[in-house]
Amino acid sequence: MAEQIHLTKSDRLHVWWRSTFLQGSWNYERMQNGGWAYTLVPALKKLYKTKEDRSAALKRHLEFFNTHPYLASPVIGVTLALEEERANGAPIDDVTIQGVKVGMMGPLAGVGDPVFWYTVRPILGALAATMAISGNILGPIIFFVVWNLIRMLFLWYTQEFGYRAGSRIADDMSGSLLGDVTKGASILGMFILGALVERWVSVKWTPVVSNIKQQAGTYIDWNKLPSGAKGIQKALEQQQAGLSLTHYKQTTLQSNLDSLIPGLTGLLITFLCMWLLKKKVSPIVIILGLFVVGILCRVANIM
Repeated sequence: MAEQIHLTKSDRLHVWWRSTFLQGSWNYERMQNGGWAYTLVPALKKLYKTKEDRSAALKRHLEFFNTHPYLASPVIGVTLALEEERANGAPIDDVTIQGVKVGMMGPLAGVGDPVFWYTVRPILGALAATMAISGNILGPIIFFVVWNLIRMLFLWYTQEFGYRAGSRIADDMSGSLLGDVTKGASILGMFILGALVERWVSVKWTPVVSNIKQQAGTYIDWNKLPSGAKGIQKALEQQQAGLSLTHYKQTTLQSNLDSLIPGLTGLLITFLCMWLLKKKVSPIVIILGLFVVGILCRVANIM
């Protein structure tokens, strides 16, 4: 009986590291197939000893493959298990391996976006951006370190899960757990994005609605302030006490909108962009349109 060949942890670590370059040779014909084959090279070299067997293995893994780059890791793990069984004499053909890959990549592709792009990344990005705006250099550092730590750990442990589960994991793809995870992540992701719209989409309307002359004692009388630093200190104290900077109270369109719903214009613009995207309008056209409208409104002193 031929000696059994098994992939060691070191072999699987080499595959895991290469999986970070899954999209390194992305193409419009077979998409991630080049990066996929590159990822499996260390395992295929270990499992197959002859040039012919290695060439055949690479050829079958150069078929079409495309899924979320992080959710490819459990598919890699299952593929490693199948290739290991095949190298040890199990009756597993090319059609079986490709069928498992295709059967898994579809459901998993829909999970990656709501979990990573719409939930984890916006939360970390908002935290890091808030710190960066306040002048804290730890903001971008924390984002880089934490994001890559989450990404690399996820790739490794899901690859190991797929490898240990083997072909049985394909049976779980039709279960309700995957749908529940996707639904929950989508809801949380949309909630986070909704909160970020008010914070990051800023639109200021400049038209003046009214100018009302205020009574004496409700505004800072600059002529009566002492000169120098003491005058500045006194003005700041009066402003903090609630006095207006000028003797006219100016009301703008933006202040009226803010008294109704803060961030209303930004929210409406976001909804407009979503509607245009559903109508198959190109994102490039939408971006250019926003630029043109913004510039025209600025020139007209509307914004």
